[in-house]
Amino acid sequence: MIVDAHQHFWDLETGDYPWLTPEAGVLYRTYAPHDLAPELARAGVDRTVLVQAADSCAETDALLALADAHDFVGAVVGWIPLLRPAEAAEAIARYAARPKFRGVRHLIHEEPDPDWLVRDEVLESLGLLAAAGLTFDVISLLPRHLDHVVTLAGRHPSLKIVIDHLSKPRIKDHEWEPWAGGLARAARFPNVYAKVSGLVTEADHRNWTVEDLRPYVEHAVELFGPDRLMAGSDWPVALQAADYRTVWEVTGALLGGTDRDLVLGDTARGFYGFS
Repeated sequence: MIVDAHQHFWDLETGDYPWLTPEAGVLYRTYAPHDLAPELARAGVDRTVLVQAADSCAETDALLALADAHDFVGAVVGWIPLLRPAEAAEAIARYAARPKFRGVRHLIHEEPDPDWLVRDEVLESLGLLAAAGLTFDVISLLPRHLDHVVTLAGRHPSLKIVIDHLSKPRIKDHEWEPWAGGLARAARFPNVYAKVSGLVTEADHRNWTVEDLRPYVEHAVELFGPDRLMAGSDWPVALQAADYRTVWEVTGALLGGTDRDLVLGDTARGFYGFS
């Protein structure tokens, strides 16, 4: 089974996405299952992990409804109010009845506080996630976000954490540190995984090459191994730099030296717990 471990849907008419403005270009429109389904068929992808793009339970409910209506969605990574542990506990209990609800994410890179992720209330709520057997996707943009992943992994060793988009390395500028060292420190914890996703949008959108991406992917493979790496398209965000099939073909090519069955499917199925 081939699994796209990171994709999105959003509806501009019914959803609230403060980050999504007309300046976002190709992204500023509704993206729905009927847009993605033919792309999956052409690329040979069997299942996807549908990931939140707004910090609201309303969007989580909408994503779960889409997942129930479309078999190709194997798991949903939604949102709960991590800053309010009592409400987080209620949301976990409510979503526990939905078998495709397998994890949580928060748009931490949109928070004014760069240390939001390690606030006491958030850490408490993440303990609730761990106890419920749910996973946590981390959007890691700043170097200190990777430091916070180390804090989370040590505080909650039973919480399965995945770093989205390999922590968004500055590929366009060919930067290496502090990204490489920060990723290495996070990878030392066995409960930390990473997604090979979203890389084309970190490169030059118009002039990127496979070789621009290669050192970053090779570093991740060396650190995590195929059993803690999963591949994702980051569609439709990736459309800023490449179409779906191109992203998937390039990802497969970059993983040619490792166990592709794991990275292209088995790791994601095990992490998110779907068959």
